Amino acid sequence: MISRRQFLLSAGTLAFIGLSRSAFGKVTLANLTDSVLAYGSLIPDSNKLLDLPAGFSYRVISQLGDKMDDGLSVPDKADGMGCIALDNERVALVRNHELSPKNIKQAATSIKLHKTPLAYDIFNDGVALPGGTSHIIYNIKEHKKEQEFLSLCGTIRNCSGGITPWGSWLTCEETVADQADGLGKSHGYIFEVPATAKGLVKPEPLVAMGRFNHEAAAVDPHTGIVYLTEDRGDSLFYRFIPNVLGKLSKGGKLQAMAIKSTPQFDTRNWSEAIMPLHTSFDVEWVDLDEPQSPKDDLRVRGHNQGAALFARGEGVHWGNKELYFCCTNGGKKQLGQVMKYQPSEFEGKENESSSPGTMQLFVESEDESLFNFGDNLTVAPNGHLIVCEDQYTDVVDNHLRGVTPSGGVYTFARLNAQTELAGACFSPDGKTLFVNVYSPTKTLAITGPWDSFKG
Repeated sequence: MISRRQFLLSAGTLAFIGLSRSAFGKVTLANLTDSVLAYGSLIPDSNKLLDLPAGFSYRVISQLGDKMDDGLSVPDKADGMGCIALDNERVALVRNHELSPKNIKQAATSIKLHKTPLAYDIFNDGVALPGGTSHIIYNIKEHKKEQEFLSLCGTIRNCSGGITPWGSWLTCEETVADQADGLGKSHGYIFEVPATAKGLVKPEPLVAMGRFNHEAAAVDPHTGIVYLTEDRGDSLFYRFIPNVLGKLSKGGKLQAMAIKSTPQFDTRNWSEAIMPLHTSFDVEWVDLDEPQSPKDDLRVRGHNQGAALFARGEGVHWGNKELYFCCTNGGKKQLGQVMKYQPSEFEGKENESSSPGTMQLFVESEDESLFNFGDNLTVAPNGHLIVCEDQYTDVVDNHLRGVTPSGGVYTFARLNAQTELAGACFSPDGKTLFVNVYSPTKTLAITGPWDSFKG
């Protein structure tokens, strides 16, 4: 027999290091963590959309085709999203739409015909490229949507992004398409959208932050440094040190992470476990030149300079003086990893090498029923991670997974649709979890007894 404390520690700290499914008799590791470290069993949704634990519920606050306040229709492929307070009652949900030119045929008529001088890039007939962001102004006290409108257009494949401490959303293009692909401009940039936008904003690519397959961004509120992920199998992890705090358009320095004293370190663990679980590695940062990378070789040049490799860097989110990001197909079984970075107390300063930041492998999945292709993630008020799965197989079975501060994994929700969940983010008061159903677009507001966790 094992004590309850031993039971909890086993679930929390051994969840991803190859524990046999038979180690506790007939109880699988997935069931063990679900039953001990969770909110309880999932209740089948009568609407067959999202199964949640008892006491939790969701409301659909926006969906594909709804007419917005600007006369346009809600676009498809809702991906990353940020929640930013406007006042004590209202938040702005800034929502990405991961659309490319090939998606225009399936778009609503209002999007197909949308012409505006505020589009970043256009088709030959003057129609705005369909990617961009939309705003939802939501009253968290009265639980209702007050406004909805397009806030950025003319971009491509706006995948994820990140909120800033100064009240904006950084929306990231996951593409490097350019004029050679029949477009009017180069793409692969980050654009900043203020939460206070009242409609379309003037798009300004933040070119100093690099041109690559951008995925997500997280800003250290203490330093203003922006950390960036890249969705490629041989991706790097970047940071951008701005010249002026809170003024990203003023330029800055782009760097890539390297593991100190181990150039070209491979965190992916595809062929061998080079990066053990919960082992901290000191890091250093490599300066990158020519960040606009016309040859799309920024990651190659960075790796040649010693930067570490990551397996499809995806969602990244700031926690308590640390950040977490997903690597979608990292690990021996390529089911996904979660990385944890703790910055130096001298981050971005000349003396940071005296006390370097550290990187560790926080989660590595060996069981697809427990964690499979983590993508967007957020940090909950209780310090847990909420991770959106993004796996597409013959039978799509995506969930919201919870990860405890010790690394234990549990299931919080299950999506009953052949698509993914994306853009998870909490309201400032921690009472509402917003999340997108990718396609057809639906944005959900989830409420319930968040303090009832059985851990």
